[in-house]
Amino acid sequence: MTVLPEPYTHGALPLPDGRTRFRLWAPSAPADLALVMDGRVPIALQPDADGYAQVDVNCPPGTRYRYRIGQDLLVPDPASRLQDGDVHGASVVVGPDTYPWRHASWMGRPWREAVIYEAHPGLAGGFAGLTERLPELAKLGVTVLELMPIADFPGPRNWGYDGVLPYAPDSAYGTPDELKRLIDTAHGLGLCVMLDVVYNHFGPDGNYLSQYAAPFFRDDVSTPWGAAIDFRQPAVRRYFEENALYWLTEYRFDGLRLDAVHAISDPDWLVELARFVRGQVPAQRHLHLVLENDDNRASLLTEGYDAQWNDDAHHVLHHLLTGESRGYYADYAEQPAQALARCLAEGWLYQGQPSPYRQGATRGEPSDHLPPTAFVLFLQNHDQTGNRAWGERLTELAENAERLRAAVTLQLLAPQIPLIFMGEESGSRAPFLYFTSHTDPALAKAVREGRQREFAAFPEFAGANGEPVPDPNAETTWEQSAPWPQADSAEAQSWRGLYSALLDLRLRVVAPRLEGARNVYARAVGDHSVHARWRLGDGSLLTAYVNLGPMHVALPRKQATTPPLASSLLFESRAGAFDALSQGSVCPESTVWLLEDAA
Repeated sequence: MTVLPEPYTHGALPLPDGRTRFRLWAPSAPADLALVMDGRVPIALQPDADGYAQVDVNCPPGTRYRYRIGQDLLVPDPASRLQDGDVHGASVVVGPDTYPWRHASWMGRPWREAVIYEAHPGLAGGFAGLTERLPELAKLGVTVLELMPIADFPGPRNWGYDGVLPYAPDSAYGTPDELKRLIDTAHGLGLCVMLDVVYNHFGPDGNYLSQYAAPFFRDDVSTPWGAAIDFRQPAVRRYFEENALYWLTEYRFDGLRLDAVHAISDPDWLVELARFVRGQVPAQRHLHLVLENDDNRASLLTEGYDAQWNDDAHHVLHHLLTGESRGYYADYAEQPAQALARCLAEGWLYQGQPSPYRQGATRGEPSDHLPPTAFVLFLQNHDQTGNRAWGERLTELAENAERLRAAVTLQLLAPQIPLIFMGEESGSRAPFLYFTSHTDPALAKAVREGRQREFAAFPEFAGANGEPVPDPNAETTWEQSAPWPQADSAEAQSWRGLYSALLDLRLRVVAPRLEGARNVYARAVGDHSVHARWRLGDGSLLTAYVNLGPMHVALPRKQATTPPLASSLLFESRAGAFDALSQGSVCPESTVWLLEDAA
């Protein structure tokens, strides 16, 4: 039986004597703050000097409760572990963990073995539906399932980034025990499970913190979602630190992916967060912490974080695959082969130089000292697909399938950590659209109209018949986004065969040698082609020849003869590409991987 550990200071916490401690940070609450439980007289609360209101009450697990702010406003616990209904409803007291864990000794897997699969739990049929898919993912070669955010959000449908109760798994996806069963089953299959968490903002509907904890937010810093969260406040820092610990211990997630941390106004707190959770979790557990950070702060990757999503590599690969050069892709359209070479060799393209797209503002820190595994490499993800007006996948956008196969072959065998977005492994052509289910008609209208304005300046986003971009709140938008093909088509089988073969090679041949791997060089060969080489941890040499252009590319004489003669073929994305190297050229739309064992 698990009892919430001593570090927890927020929420309704079961005590060893059977009582429940209710604790709320409410430094700006009115004088008549009260705890309201079903069938009981309200209990008046008085915040202490630090702003915490606390009371211990004899009440069993399952008790419904809310806080009364003033005379009329009833709000849920901001640290609610479970909601009875939606985000405006009552919170529920959750007792000690009684789930019968079957794989309690699971300690995870080392980061070098990570092959991440990003999935939206709702589109998979909730926690139970995703559990049914686990054997297929394990067979494919996935080693880490990453859930998009599950924090309670308004309505039954949402990306998850509008969550307002970070501790409460949304009931639209299932029960807490169904989530634990998903994680437990994954562990039994050798799969880690990571959770995407949002610590940079709350959603627009159901967040009542400003009504009683005004210092939770800053009045001098704003974000795209409103006032910035004030991480200068110790109680705010603890709220999110404890949330991270809660998911890692109570639910036994193997790691967290932190969304858009560049929007956190006090980035030094991120170092404290990593130190806190690693200090609370047994050292023998493989605990993985991953960032999304547009600032490209390499220093954080030596301060407790394993890796960062590599947006730079995605952007240049997307340009090479599609030819798109508008918006932020403009920063990657000039000399794309050189940009790709730098991303393969050093992680990021932007390491402190000015960005034209950002009107000359500098971005990033030097990253060439970091290991390849400090970067998560992807061709698609929820943002890069879903933030498009029509949610198109690369199967629709790439100029041809051979070019996409070449990019997939590069991604899945490169020493960086690969991330697969749900449906990629089957060549899904279903869009991944932005969807919500706001019950407030005014908010739904505002989101719909905001989406229309966002894309109004881009004529290429107009529908075939001039129709507007999909309404996020429409149920049909959600329905269109189901990523897995209904029929087992020949195309789907072909894509799964490619992914399975590459991931088998990765896990057998590449991953065991990644500890201590470093880049030897990466060079552009023409406008669309790169030759890259890494010295792996056991001394062997891993070499890639990548050509994402439409023409053969002649190699310099030394590159054309030495690697093929000294190395064995690991994989070629199209037949004949390896033989072409011996003839002095890289085939169009191909990737060839070679391996030379240590002498």
